[in-house]
Amino acid sequence: MLAASLRPMAAVAAVALLGACAATAPEGKRTMNDESTQPVPPVAAVRPHEVASPHGSRTDEYYWLRDDTRESREVLGYLEAENAYKDAMLAHVAPLQEKLYGEIVSRIQQDDASVPYRKRGYWYYSRFEAGQEYPVYARKRGSLEAPEEVMLDGNQLAKGREFYQVGALEVSPDDRYVAWAEDTVGRRQYTLRIRDLTTGEILPDRIENTDGDIAWTADSASVLYIEKDPQTLLGYRVRRHALGADPAQDPLVYEQEDLSFYTGLTTTKDDRYILIVSAGTLTSEVRFADAADPALAFRTFLPREKGHEYDVEHLDGRWIIRSNWEAPNFRLMEARLGEEGDRTRWREVVGHRDDAFIHDFDVFQDFLAVNERSDGLRKMRILRWDGSKDFHVASDEPAYATFFGTNAELDTTVLRYVYGSLTTPYTTYDYDVATGERRLMKREPVLGDFDPANYVTEYRWAPARDGTRIPVSIVHRKGVARDGKAPLLQYGYGSYGYAMDPTFSISLLPLLDRGFVYAIAHIRGGQEMGRRWYDGGRLLNKKNSFTDFVDVTRFLVDERYGDPKRVFGRGGSAGGLLMGAVANIAPADYRALLVHVPFVDVVTTMLDDSIPLTANEYDEWGNPADKAYYDYMLSYSPYDNVARQDYPAMYVTTGLWDSQVQYFEPAKWVARLRARKTDSNPLLFRTTMEAGHGGKSGRFESFREVAEEWAFLLDQAGLRD
Repeated sequence: MLAASLRPMAAVAAVALLGACAATAPEGKRTMNDESTQPVPPVAAVRPHEVASPHGSRTDEYYWLRDDTRESREVLGYLEAENAYKDAMLAHVAPLQEKLYGEIVSRIQQDDASVPYRKRGYWYYSRFEAGQEYPVYARKRGSLEAPEEVMLDGNQLAKGREFYQVGALEVSPDDRYVAWAEDTVGRRQYTLRIRDLTTGEILPDRIENTDGDIAWTADSASVLYIEKDPQTLLGYRVRRHALGADPAQDPLVYEQEDLSFYTGLTTTKDDRYILIVSAGTLTSEVRFADAADPALAFRTFLPREKGHEYDVEHLDGRWIIRSNWEAPNFRLMEARLGEEGDRTRWREVVGHRDDAFIHDFDVFQDFLAVNERSDGLRKMRILRWDGSKDFHVASDEPAYATFFGTNAELDTTVLRYVYGSLTTPYTTYDYDVATGERRLMKREPVLGDFDPANYVTEYRWAPARDGTRIPVSIVHRKGVARDGKAPLLQYGYGSYGYAMDPTFSISLLPLLDRGFVYAIAHIRGGQEMGRRWYDGGRLLNKKNSFTDFVDVTRFLVDERYGDPKRVFGRGGSAGGLLMGAVANIAPADYRALLVHVPFVDVVTTMLDDSIPLTANEYDEWGNPADKAYYDYMLSYSPYDNVARQDYPAMYVTTGLWDSQVQYFEPAKWVARLRARKTDSNPLLFRTTMEAGHGGKSGRFESFREVAEEWAFLLDQAGLRD
């Protein structure tokens, strides 16, 4: 692999770049030991490149850092030099990093297992073995006392690989085969593989460059999968593969011609229908076929109509439909088979509410479960088909979230759900709707002296500059005074309608135990407060996300949750865009920013539909071919707005094989920041050379990256151990 062969060369280059140079950090900003000298950061070459658009061109002096092959010796050498500089700048906190890593992994029960669930007479679960990085996927027939049948051992499959991830795993309807999608690079280009569970043999069938979704036909003789475009990485062709056939001859089932839509593949809960789902930012369309139909003739459920989003489930000859037709926060409808194409014949099951957003639903023989958001929190509501009074599952904490667990069977009175909060680890319950009994199935173990009673969670409302009230979830260790002296870490995202739920994280404990206050700013652009919240932070309202985050920070400081000189921000991907914008508009409010895989070169990326995700996201950011959107995006794009001003200290990450935000966006941004910023605060850039958007694979290895991040943060907070 070329990247590996370049490491010695890159290391030599890095040593040259890191020659000692006397430098003194400003008062209160020192990051090296007093007696040490500051390493010299890499300097990227300046090579002006004109980026054309329908509205004029812009000069990008670091465009050369884009290498789609990931083979350029110069580009890889530069990234390695940045890694070496980061290592040198953090050398003085290496012992702290190791200590933090030890604290995190010591909390983890190494021989842990998921709660088993039942389907077609088998109990399915995954488990970890002590010291191993990857899960073992297993099942038992008939009862949990039966002998274990290992379907996949992730540790065996990952041997000799820098990266390994199972994207999907589906057992055939006859329970004989397991099909799985594996990624060995981190670019989310999955290989489809199949194992015969009766013999343990892995079949020679091997299909490269798939999206990861898998659906079996009812006869267990073939699987459907989604082929990706090798350049844009867009999943756009659904193909059918008969076991034992040549994949090159797999027939085309469906092709997505509108590149602004993603393609998904699933089956209904009763396994009767296979669904092909086309989903844009604001529009969706479902096709369905009887899984037992040899011809697999797909029909359109309801033709796509801009602004109409819907998804479906099947139960006893009727469709249950989640739809935003005349219902911005969604409602649930039902239709008999044959009525799906005529929306006027749909009947309402759960009506629209202005104060509650229907996030998801699940169907059972005797009842319907609805996962909804109200007051910014994700709650569970249960409705019986017999018309009995509906009710919510209760919580005793002010900030929390509930999610569906795995509910594979229809004919049961038991709903499995997962509860979590900032102080309560994920807790799985089985709730019997018939009796009202709630049974604790598992609470994620946290080893050591952890006690939820030692921590306090709050839910506050911060005023934005336009008068909007922004919900904020807060957690800190009991005894941390609200006296304006605690270090404060604030997290945000605010895009795609994704809500950032207040849930527990083992990796956060080392910060909380050192006196940090942690806050999640539920800013506009998410969907915590319903569809209006999302609309208020996208397209020509995107800047609300950035100013909301800053206004939450100022509220928390005014309320004395945090020390104004020790406030930190954190965000990744579209949340990295948030961090980049905040760095430009309010640099003095933050001591340091933690910026992961950031989308920071908004205009250039959105002008280039050869880059993965671009064409799918015009409804999120706008199409820069339209001058109004071009000008607006240009006004906030972090890369385009890097100024000659002081910036906070920054810790920036990317993955060389990132398919969501290409590595060259943060690489260019860091290079431009280095050239223009007027402070001497540390700017560190880490490229994980063997991973993609989610960082390193493996249960423990990823925590090494977290430990390094926390070591940087604690150093900036003056809390070196």
